[in-house]
Amino acid sequence: MPGSLRASLVSILVPLYNEEEYVAAILCRVLSAPLPEGMQREIVVVDDASTDGSAEVVERLEQRHPGVIRLIRQDRNRGKGAAIRRAVAEARGEFCLIQDADLEYDPRDYLKLLKPLVEGRADAVYGSRFLVSGERRVLYYWHALANSLLTGLCNMAADLNLTDMETCYKAFRTSLLKSIPIRSDRFGFEPEITIKLAKRQARVYETPVSYHGRTYEEGKKIGLKDAIEAFFLILRYRLSSDIYADSGQGILHTFSAAPSFNRWMADTIRPYLGSSVLEIGAGIGNLTRLLARGRERYVATDIDREHLTRLGNRLQHRPNLETAECDIGAPGALQQFSGQMDTVVCLNVLEHIPDDMAALANMRSAVRPGGRVIILVPEGQEIYGTLDEALEHCRRYAESELRGKLENAGFTVERIVAFNRVSRPGWYVNGRLLKRRSISPFQLKLIDRTVWLWRLVDGRLPWKPTSLIAVARKPE
Repeated sequence: MPGSLRASLVSILVPLYNEEEYVAAILCRVLSAPLPEGMQREIVVVDDASTDGSAEVVERLEQRHPGVIRLIRQDRNRGKGAAIRRAVAEARGEFCLIQDADLEYDPRDYLKLLKPLVEGRADAVYGSRFLVSGERRVLYYWHALANSLLTGLCNMAADLNLTDMETCYKAFRTSLLKSIPIRSDRFGFEPEITIKLAKRQARVYETPVSYHGRTYEEGKKIGLKDAIEAFFLILRYRLSSDIYADSGQGILHTFSAAPSFNRWMADTIRPYLGSSVLEIGAGIGNLTRLLARGRERYVATDIDREHLTRLGNRLQHRPNLETAECDIGAPGALQQFSGQMDTVVCLNVLEHIPDDMAALANMRSAVRPGGRVIILVPEGQEIYGTLDEALEHCRRYAESELRGKLENAGFTVERIVAFNRVSRPGWYVNGRLLKRRSISPFQLKLIDRTVWLWRLVDGRLPWKPTSLIAVARKPE
């Protein structure tokens, strides 16, 4: 099924447009290219409405290699980026590797591209034509200069030190690549994906590859127009926050740029934490980095592996930190932590769970007798709106409902704190009146820069809070 992942499989993505002369030769090389031990390959060819016989050549090879080569036809010519976007959607492998349909790049370099991914050291690997190793055909000076300038500009925008941003040899973890929206239809894919990887704090590696470039007479397609377009795309994506395909994940990323707000939340719950803490739904670590400090053991869990990967990259210097995938609503979700933790922290998660009582039972199983759960949920079903829908909230809570569910789950409620009254009017206006599905970075930044004031007056504001924080204890 397109989109599902299989272990030990690499999806080789081949964008194709008018390469009738070369495509058979490159696919034969791809079929025979060495791969890491035990790894299988699938070849996903997306024909971008070629006007020559390219698609027919691939069709014949597809018939000879059923289940290995898959041909997908675009209904009209959209560009290389659009072809890659379609191929990514169809990929089934644990890893993806982009292979142009000409003979400029050598598939014998696959081992070098895949090794950092297979060993778990990288999230993306770029095959550089300019690192010292292998062979490189000497061609156009001005083309190389433009590439160097664009790579330098992209490095400044992304805060990276790549040697070859424009390389067509790029390999990725598929789940990461699927979670990033690809908007560029043409050659702008290269700077777009580079900047978005950097904003996602992905681990990007480079490895030298051989390069046998073509002249324009031999069929090279990229030109001055594409270089100019890339320049403006670098500026565009430097300013863009469009780095998650899922709008809910995008909102989560937006909150990573609100350090003062996150510190306010952390300061509110920190007095109730013990030395051994299990965090449910840690996301990308916005609160984890503030709460883990000083704990003997801190376990950050999430249902999304991409969130945990980014969290691990951000906090890899913390020796007390563990990560684990966890679906808190599934039976026995916390069995591996049974009775081990003195605190379970669950912030902005319970409202996502259809069966929240099952989630509370799982949390209770992980807590030692006398230990606490700290739960933050959104307050007030009357302000449920499009922002809640985008975040996939099942509900918002009344204080009496939250208290009753905790008591029914076997906890003794110590206190319920009204938290963050200041943002409630904005949530209502954006989610109920304006029907927005994302949080304005400007609005969040404005609140974040004035948190010092809201911390002083929040308890005195004459309306209900945006959130409730419950502190409850498991009986001895």
